[in-house]
Amino acid sequence: MLSLVPTPIGNIGDISLRSLELLSEADILLCEDTRVTKKLLHILQERYNITLKENQEFISLHSHNEQDFVEKLEPSFFEQNVVYVSDAGMPGVSDPGQTLVRYCIENGVAYDVLPGANALLTAFVASGFCQTQMLFFGFLDHKGTSRQQQLQEAMFNGYTTVLYESPHRLEKLLREIDDTESSRQLFVAKELTKRYQKYLHGTAKEILDRLNGNYKGEWVVVIEAASAHAASAISQNDILELDIPKKMQAKLIAKITGEKIKDIYNRLNES
Repeated sequence: MLSLVPTPIGNIGDISLRSLELLSEADILLCEDTRVTKKLLHILQERYNITLKENQEFISLHSHNEQDFVEKLEPSFFEQNVVYVSDAGMPGVSDPGQTLVRYCIENGVAYDVLPGANALLTAFVASGFCQTQMLFFGFLDHKGTSRQQQLQEAMFNGYTTVLYESPHRLEKLLREIDDTESSRQLFVAKELTKRYQKYLHGTAKEILDRLNGNYKGEWVVVIEAASAHAASAISQNDILELDIPKKMQAKLIAKITGEKIKDIYNRLNES
């Protein structure tokens, strides 16, 4: 059987009793980074006095080797207790894991996913934004047209939108948001559940001023849903002028007009 086990994103006390049980009983631990997982288990042993199964096997499984690893799997591999953990948080949320789940579904392998700590939902709730329909974008592309189109969709999709960002690009993201719509309200969270956790509310410019160049740490950025006025500020012609695929143009136009994406896409292909 396969179990996907979330691990604390900062505060070690967020580990669950079920997670402790599965980690201690695992025959095989698939790890985003075996060194990180071994360190975590050592801390858990000391704090919670858990006893690990003898001769546990640690196997590296990360974004660069996940596809090759899964292609070589046999269902018999899961006759043992197999646990997958990412370095922190929920497997499959901006971390490997979904390919393993898909393999189990397609090959009749039993699997389970434990609930637990993740930055996405923690920041979404902490934002206080009352639009409870939410989209998660993870990390935007670093540069180029694809980043521009992703930012436009993140800003004007009509839903509260959650992004992850590195300390090296947080300033760039906030300045891009300020250039796109300076009045949009944001919630920015630093180092969630850790000692130096910080919450910031305001416009991109206000948050930049308060940070004053200090961007160290891991960040989650929550963008309040665009108002009807803000969404309509971008016209269909503006979208059509963007150098992006027709499918993406259709999605953006649908947010403005309420039409079906398929109908818009067909119309764009006919023109």
